[in-house]
Amino acid sequence: MTRSYLDHASTTPMVAPAVAALTAELTQVGNPSSLHGSGRAARRVVEEARELIADRLGARPVEVIFTSGGTEADNLAVKGAFWSRREPHRREVLTTTVEHHAVSDAVAWLAQSAGAEWVLADVDEIGRLRPEELRACLTERTAVVSVIWGNNEIGTVQPVSEVAARAAAVGAVSHSDAVQAVGHLEVDFAASGLDLLTVTAHKLGGPKGVGALLARRETALTSLLHGGGQERDVRSGTLDPAAIAGFAAAVDLAVDGRPAEEARLRRLRGDLVAAVLAAVPDAVLQGTLDPQLSLPGISNFVFPGCSADSVLMLLDAAGIDCSTGSACSAGVSQPSHVLMALGRSEVEARSALRFSLGHSSTTADVAALAAALPQAVLRARAAAAYA
Repeated sequence: MTRSYLDHASTTPMVAPAVAALTAELTQVGNPSSLHGSGRAARRVVEEARELIADRLGARPVEVIFTSGGTEADNLAVKGAFWSRREPHRREVLTTTVEHHAVSDAVAWLAQSAGAEWVLADVDEIGRLRPEELRACLTERTAVVSVIWGNNEIGTVQPVSEVAARAAAVGAVSHSDAVQAVGHLEVDFAASGLDLLTVTAHKLGGPKGVGALLARRETALTSLLHGGGQERDVRSGTLDPAAIAGFAAAVDLAVDGRPAEEARLRRLRGDLVAAVLAAVPDAVLQGTLDPQLSLPGISNFVFPGCSADSVLMLLDAAGIDCSTGSACSAGVSQPSHVLMALGRSEVEARSALRFSLGHSSTTADVAALAAALPQAVLRARAAAAYA
């Protein structure tokens, strides 16, 4: 069976340059922290990758801190920045109600275990932070503010530059999880005004298990890991030159080809939305298709009267991969906190599916979904009626 992969927001297939860069280093020996020739050769691979990633994302090489991926980078940003603040009146960590679990769970832990006060800013009906809400929640008591650049479930884009500017005005550290945005939108770390930014390789066509936190040199961070003092002494651990080389190659390709690919994906997403609504007329699109306010490849629908899990499994049997939300929550039966933050009921949140496009997506994938979806929804609704 030929499968149609519509889950690029969970992970996307590796691109050829990343595979080539990764495999070229797999047989090389040398710890990047060693001083001998093999170690220096490994270090050269790491530093050239660091320079390339920095150049493509509007950062200085020293600002690129390699991590094991987006989750670690988010934790380092939120916890590391909070622990580094020494002002007793700054105990608040501000996020929106639609953050990725890597941020929200980290803040919840800080609130439970480290004396932080979690402030949640509400979003509007498309999942976007309201300016007045930001002004009301961001105060002189804020230590850290973290706002996702582009939402992983509904694709809504947040006003991160405004967040960064307002955070700077009150002396707070600003962070954004840009995992879904890099390679799909223009992301320039310096221009954004942010203090911290998260990126990961496997959403871009790079390998899993490697990512980075972009951190301004002047932003103090307390380490989560202690050991050899690598990565500015805030992220100890032996670096993986092969994975980092693959990461850099993926970033290079994604950023270089972004304008054309973004336009292509927006057209393809338009076709997908039209196909879904034609197949299931009462499906309800979540978020927005506004190109100024959305990621190009994510669309999320509520399918009334049925369980999303049932529809997902029926589509899976028909050779179509999609998602009920973030892959990081896979296997856990719980309604989407993102959709509930938009005002959806628990029943509605449990009936939503996400279809996400990427570099390998084609019109054939959309056609396959259009053909399989009506029967899948019909059968899922029948099953729900007897539940």
